[in-house]
Amino acid sequence: MVFITPGWRPRRSVLFMPASNERALAKAPTLGCDGIILDLEDSVAPGDRDLARSNLARLKDTDFGNRERIVRITEWDSDTAQGDLEAALACSPDAILLPKLETVQPLTELRQRVGPQGPAIWTMVESPMALMNLRDLAASAAETGLEAFVVGPNDLAKSTGMKPGPDRAELLPWLAQIVAAARAHGLSVLDGVYNDFRNIEGLESECRQGARLGFDGKTLIHPAQIDASNAAFVPDEIERARAQAIVDAYAAPENRDKGAIQINGEMVERLHLDSAKKLLQTLKDHGL
Repeated sequence: MVFITPGWRPRRSVLFMPASNERALAKAPTLGCDGIILDLEDSVAPGDRDLARSNLARLKDTDFGNRERIVRITEWDSDTAQGDLEAALACSPDAILLPKLETVQPLTELRQRVGPQGPAIWTMVESPMALMNLRDLAASAAETGLEAFVVGPNDLAKSTGMKPGPDRAELLPWLAQIVAAARAHGLSVLDGVYNDFRNIEGLESECRQGARLGFDGKTLIHPAQIDASNAAFVPDEIERARAQAIVDAYAAPENRDKGAIQINGEMVERLHLDSAKKLLQTLKDHGL
């Protein structure tokens, strides 16, 4: 399914990629994902930080096509964050991703640092305090340019002591809470990574679950995960056919002035027509 937010664009699959891995960076513009998170945080060893930063600068003129480029810097109050931000801005990214964010202040400070015309801001949600402050974080979007939440399930589990099972039942209340906060303020929201990248069947199941929860897409750790994520976070043929049937039914002369009508045994209202039109047009605009 697709939930159309203001400024919507496909974010079905967003791949984390260490900025220190030159071989991976060279392949990035050819991958089938909707976005690349060029990582300066967890996946970069301290001794490789200078290499990772210099690699980013060389990407400024690289053609990534329609893929978004997001740079994840280190924690805002760390001694490496400002240097990371300078390196990130040198490659003209679409967004800066802040990890371990818990309050609005770093968002405000980052916006002041990059200016009103600077890149969008994304933030990880990966701690109990971030969950408690979701409302304030999301509400700051108009002023800070916050555009997306990204779930950090590994850090959430670590910081709470939770041990999620394969179905993530233990995490579901928090995942739904993150989606609700994002939707209340028109933000995009991405599900967290699936660690066992060789287990495609397990990934497919988790992607379908994330789509049912309302996520726009999923963050990934390996290119082999892209196809499964892309397939899960778009309407299937049944959903597309239903949307088209709603549009066609209301276009019929006998239904043009009606509020609720019946289509194949289902009661449909004009609010469904608006959603169906928006869905079909958005998919067409983005070639999906």
